[in-house]
Amino acid sequence: MGDKSFHIFMYPWFAMGHLTSFLHISNKLAERGHRISFFLPTKTQPKLEPFNLHKDLISFIPITLPHVAGFPPGAETTADVPFPLHSLLMTAMDLTQPTIEASMISLKPDFVFYDFTHWLPALARRLGIKPINYCTISPAAFGYLLSPERKLNEKIFDLKAPPPSFPPSLIKLRAHETQKLNSATVKEYGRGISFMERQMISVRDSDAISFKACREMEGPYCDYVEGQFGKPVILAGPVVPELPTSALDKKWAKWLDVKEKTVIFCAFGSECILNKDQFQELVLGFELTGMPFFAALKPPMGVETIESALPEGFEERVKGRGIVHGGWVQQQLILRHPSVGCFVTHCGAGSLSEAMVNECQLVLLPHAGDQIINSRMMGGDLKVGVEVEKGEEDGLFTREGVCEAVRAVMDDNSNVGKEVRANHAKWREFLQRKGLENSYIDSFVQKLHSLLI
Repeated sequence: MGDKSFHIFMYPWFAMGHLTSFLHISNKLAERGHRISFFLPTKTQPKLEPFNLHKDLISFIPITLPHVAGFPPGAETTADVPFPLHSLLMTAMDLTQPTIEASMISLKPDFVFYDFTHWLPALARRLGIKPINYCTISPAAFGYLLSPERKLNEKIFDLKAPPPSFPPSLIKLRAHETQKLNSATVKEYGRGISFMERQMISVRDSDAISFKACREMEGPYCDYVEGQFGKPVILAGPVVPELPTSALDKKWAKWLDVKEKTVIFCAFGSECILNKDQFQELVLGFELTGMPFFAALKPPMGVETIESALPEGFEERVKGRGIVHGGWVQQQLILRHPSVGCFVTHCGAGSLSEAMVNECQLVLLPHAGDQIINSRMMGGDLKVGVEVEKGEEDGLFTREGVCEAVRAVMDDNSNVGKEVRANHAKWREFLQRKGLENSYIDSFVQKLHSLLI
């Protein structure tokens, strides 16, 4: 391309979804000859090592978190601790500032990509480094939740409706979702700062806001964010991770191979933990469909094992037809297996991007935060899936609701089934278009270069 290569620091929030998202963009940039210094917790490095596709250009720099009272020794990521302790993890990350500063002075990168570390952009600027806020949430979620149009300096603000000049959309929140999000945004996140304050400083002090997104799918939201924040919005495109080089585990491959294209696959990521009642409603919903199913779920709150959480008689009734597995599975490989016809997802951004390039139909069951906005956009704006109904006030779903949503997307003779299949096929074809990803990454690199001039 005729432009010099540059050096980027990556310092994501220590949650696996954020770490892997930053590593995916690192791989795409390293593919073009750019050098990456990637900061991550010491014991997490082996987990990410297999996904570093350019070890000559992507250097992992392990960090030992400083001790914080009340934070379990040895814990490093959000997967290691319950949600109430995430604030202490953030405090520990904030205490790494001297280490990060010393590395910046020593290695002199051109850019630093970050998300939750609100002190990093001001530090980078002082050292002549360009700070880029690399968002793991969608432009739609970012604009809806963080827009300056909202009275974000007030203790209570209403997230139920979109901001006044938000693009026309079917995105809106329900009473139970608004209540949860309101309390989460004003809660302390790190020492002496709320989650919302941290986010606003992170954005305000950046040189640009970047998303893993396509203008064709989220253009109006990108324009809205750019206008509201007065910052360039740089899109990296779909950034679909490379397929793992390993084969699907023989045990699961054998089980899937004897099924027709009707298997319901459900996976909620490493941090989505249901309460026992909702866990049981979910698996009973799968049983109710009469279809084969494979659910990869964490044991529910307060329960040690998956087996002890299952409804009475459930295992006998679904023997040979259904599996509920409590361990990690190869999600990407399972999603592309020809037997899988439906994916029940918590609507994390990574899971959705993996699902959109495969043929299985989407059932949307958001758990928290930006997942809710993702679900409304996918189910409402793009109409590529069906969301499971929940109670307006209590936010609870039923087995009947789960069964109904699955049957709706799996029935290719129903109007809903036909619509979501057609829309999903259209966007899948778009996302797999030859040259699409390359053109986005090339444009992304050019826009980064323009910030250095």
